[in-house]
Amino acid sequence: MQYRLLGRSGLKVSTLTMGTMTFGGQGKFASVGSSGVDDARRQIDMCLDAGVNLIDTANVYSDGASEEIIGEVLAGKRPHGVLLATKARFPMGPGPNDGGLSRYHLIRECEASLKRLRTDVIDLYQVHQWDGQTPLEETLEALDTLVRQGKVRYIGCSNYSAWHLMKALGISEREHRQRFISQQIHYTLEAREAEYELLPISVDQNVGVLVWSPLAGGLLSGKHRRNVKAPEGSRQLGGWTEPPIRDEERLWRIVDVLVSIADARQVSGAQVALAWLLGRPAVTSVVIGARTDAQLKDNLAAADLQLTADERQRLDEVSAPPILYPYWHQLLTASDRLGAADLALLGPHVK
Repeated sequence: MQYRLLGRSGLKVSTLTMGTMTFGGQGKFASVGSSGVDDARRQIDMCLDAGVNLIDTANVYSDGASEEIIGEVLAGKRPHGVLLATKARFPMGPGPNDGGLSRYHLIRECEASLKRLRTDVIDLYQVHQWDGQTPLEETLEALDTLVRQGKVRYIGCSNYSAWHLMKALGISEREHRQRFISQQIHYTLEAREAEYELLPISVDQNVGVLVWSPLAGGLLSGKHRRNVKAPEGSRQLGGWTEPPIRDEERLWRIVDVLVSIADARQVSGAQVALAWLLGRPAVTSVVIGARTDAQLKDNLAAADLQLTADERQRLDEVSAPPILYPYWHQLLTASDRLGAADLALLGPHVK
């Protein structure tokens, strides 16, 4: 297992992060997984034995049950160096202030997460989604307060657009608040929209990238094939709608290449998809979660898989996003003056 600095911080995290959305099995999350305490204990041990040092969850996962299970597993014996990350933003009750990124909601939910996790401090506290009704100044002041109180060590965001993130970084600098060191984003071979803005801003501003649902809800596991019924137990059969697939034919072209490389290397398609992500600009760690021990063991093996330049090129070409404006114009007229952040998107196209 390799370890990388998380953005502009001194915190090193493993290139694979343990995701725990499968813990709990309550409400809409039942279609993702339903691991209880015993399953969770076994899978956490598997991850720690493999060198994973970051466990990621959220208060909304199974209405807090995911955090509670982690808290029970690690109660009183959290191994030295194991980092806990959680998130807040989505509604945790029916009241008008039970969601969002207000000072009221963030501080209350942080304290609730600490109790469920049975810990004194959250290593990485992430805002789970944008809140366009709460001033960013208020959100960042609340996060800064939590850090200064010793309840949180670092802060990050998730599912922000680039302008949301840039505005937040600007406010933090202007007001001398804690700064987001990471963003957790959706990014896969099938969904490469992050390359337009989110990866370039991460390169430019030194913000770490954690990738959620790196296998597109299992579609890039290698088990889903063209004209073949989805495997039993898959998220798609369970009604899970993330991510949206806008071009199914393109998906199967990507899967065809993915499976071809996987078969030649005698590994799973999942390992190839994860290894591809770990070689992308700005990506710090990929969040993996699994219903079964076998899936988790397979995903963990991706940490040691190195793709060849030819394999990467084949995957890049079959999944390449279109070059939109203003990027095609920059490619035509500014290719002599592009910086590292620009090249995160345009680099393969510069002649």
